[in-house]
Amino acid sequence: MAVVQLGDVTVQRIVEHEIPVYHPSEFFDEATAEAVEPYRASLTPHALCPQTGRMVMPVQSYLVRTRHHCILIDTCVGCRKNYAEPPEWHQRSNEVWLSNLQAAGVGTDDIDYVFCTHLHSDHCGWNTRLVDGRWVPTFPNAKYIFARDEYRAMEDEYHQIFIDNVEPIAEAKQAVLVELDYALDDDIWLEPTVGHSVGHVAIHVKSRRSRAAMCGDLIHSPLQLAEPDWTCNSDYDLAASAATRKRFLREHCDTDTLVLTAHFPSPSMGHVISRGDAYDFNYL
Repeated sequence: MAVVQLGDVTVQRIVEHEIPVYHPSEFFDEATAEAVEPYRASLTPHALCPQTGRMVMPVQSYLVRTRHHCILIDTCVGCRKNYAEPPEWHQRSNEVWLSNLQAAGVGTDDIDYVFCTHLHSDHCGWNTRLVDGRWVPTFPNAKYIFARDEYRAMEDEYHQIFIDNVEPIAEAKQAVLVELDYALDDDIWLEPTVGHSVGHVAIHVKSRRSRAAMCGDLIHSPLQLAEPDWTCNSDYDLAASAATRKRFLREHCDTDTLVLTAHFPSPSMGHVISRGDAYDFNYL
């Protein structure tokens, strides 16, 4: 995967898979065939699969290397996890993500920090791996940074995602619960972007005059650039999600901020640009 230089910091995608998953209408209530049609040509074939009509949505992490730290942002689906939806994520045995991390020159012992934008299954799965029948931290030397509001909500729900992907981190005393505006240092900090989940955060990276923002799931698809009010129907708070997305797009539109998306098609990184009354994306 290409390495992007931001001042003294490098950023690299670590991709688990990039496949067509959902039809737009399964994801956004507003995405009827007629509503999607004006955008179909521009989104096909990279963001919309021409054979299935499904959205092509990679699942990926970002490896951030500063002068002092080796950091992972989000950890994808993972292996041998029990997920009800989508079926492609259930009981995966393909460890391609781990191989891709190693191909980037980083071993599991080398990670200093793991940041999760939120704790949905495709963003925290490789937090742990199965060893001798037990879920253990994949990164034994890392501190895992969790937004406290997100952690507490997942702990209260006590979903299998929390049991498999988060609780073992706390038991190993590697979890660090922080506020939504936490800063690791002057290079890495969180921004509250609540809506998709109760404690969702964007993660900002800055070095010298260069700046990037990993937006997590505050925006899922390039369709939402043309239609910022379209909100994932599984969002925690639909109104807050739309407001958060529009604020993020407005603040970073036509700036030098490199936006690192979770689910836009390859190369997934780029700049938000204005397009009339809406937005577009200038991919790297």
